[in-house]
Amino acid sequence: MGAVCGATISGRIMAGCASVRRRAVGVCLASLVLLAACSADPSAPADAKAAPTPEAVPVGVTVAAIRSVPLRVRANGTVQPMTSVTVNSQVDGEIAGIHFAEGQEVQTGDLLFTLDQRPFEATLQQAQANLTRDTAQLQQAEAVLAQTRAAEKQAQANLTRDTAQLDNADAEVRRYKSLIDDGAISQEQYDQVRTAALAARATVEADRAAVVNAEAVIGAAQATVENVRAVIQADRAVVENARIQLGYATIRAPMAGRTGALLVHVGSAVKARDAASPLVVITQPHPIYVAFSVPEQYLAEILKYRSIGSLETQVTVPGQESRPVHGELTFINNTVDSTTGTIQLKATFANADNRLWPGQFVDVALTLTTVPDAVVVPTQAIQTGQQGPYVFVVRADHTVESRAVVPGRTLDDETIVEKGVAAGDPVVTDGVIRLVPGARVEIKSEASSTARQGKAG
Repeated sequence: MGAVCGATISGRIMAGCASVRRRAVGVCLASLVLLAACSADPSAPADAKAAPTPEAVPVGVTVAAIRSVPLRVRANGTVQPMTSVTVNSQVDGEIAGIHFAEGQEVQTGDLLFTLDQRPFEATLQQAQANLTRDTAQLQQAEAVLAQTRAAEKQAQANLTRDTAQLDNADAEVRRYKSLIDDGAISQEQYDQVRTAALAARATVEADRAAVVNAEAVIGAAQATVENVRAVIQADRAVVENARIQLGYATIRAPMAGRTGALLVHVGSAVKARDAASPLVVITQPHPIYVAFSVPEQYLAEILKYRSIGSLETQVTVPGQESRPVHGELTFINNTVDSTTGTIQLKATFANADNRLWPGQFVDVALTLTTVPDAVVVPTQAIQTGQQGPYVFVVRADHTVESRAVVPGRTLDDETIVEKGVAAGDPVVTDGVIRLVPGARVEIKSEASSTARQGKAG
């Protein structure tokens, strides 16, 4: 009975050992299968484990648009008044009154300053008194001249009369001479006639002397009159100058414009035409200039398009970019600045609302022409590679392709693409640095891209 039990136990042990060996072989086979699966090729049967898919790159996209695009030259400009006048006093004096406020707009002829007029009035009165006195002297000299001419005429008349009487007396002497030779008259009668002739001759000589004397007096009187007339002419010039000086004591606006800071006050002494001490500066705010310079390389295009028509110029004031001011190019300098290689231009603006202020810095956009039906993309979408400019275009399967482009002029934050992109092509604008041709992308900002496209349009 014991032997039977031992045999049974031994058989169970042997059977257990065989079972353990079978299990160990199964484990080994399973391990081999797993090792084979781990070393299998990715192209192995479908029941093998698949490789992980690459992660999509998030990018921003904008659709290339087609529209008419203005060609512009951009520059920095300075606002300049079309006219600026420094007001100075024309005479020495003292400020007696100021008749405007600083910064006030004035019109031509408006009263600005008055000087103390008393010294000028006194000078004018003295000059007028001298003129009155010398005018009276002229009247007196002219009266003397008139009397002298009358005396000269009387002397001429006496000479004529006495010359006639002399001729008659000489004739009597000749007649009586023949009579006395014939003994018809006495010697006494002849002597009386001859004496009368001699007296007539003396009278004629006296008349001639009177005429010569009258002519000399007339000459002197005439010289006196001319001298007094010259003095009067000088007096009138002095009076006119004194009147002008008095007028200069009232200072008026020489042009319409806006006054600047007041540089003098009531009681200030001013000097005539003293450039170092102006009274006030007046500038013309409308119309107004904006001066700017562009590289000389644009000169040919500017001249070309200006010969066709006027060129619109647009300026924006810092902080007011949404409200541009529109004007027109009116001046091209006649020389290029050799030190900077630029040409100076000026545009004129009506400036009715006084938004442009002299001395102000502004951004200038000079429109040369408009390119119709141009394809534009954001400038940041254009990359530069070893083969030249290119863009990434998103395909329908959300992968990208690299496409070579020929960029044209850049306007603001957009660039005209002359070749390589068509209207409607979605181009990558953000996240480009992580892309390679064929990479999968995830459009992360379709909404912002659409908004950007709308803004560009």
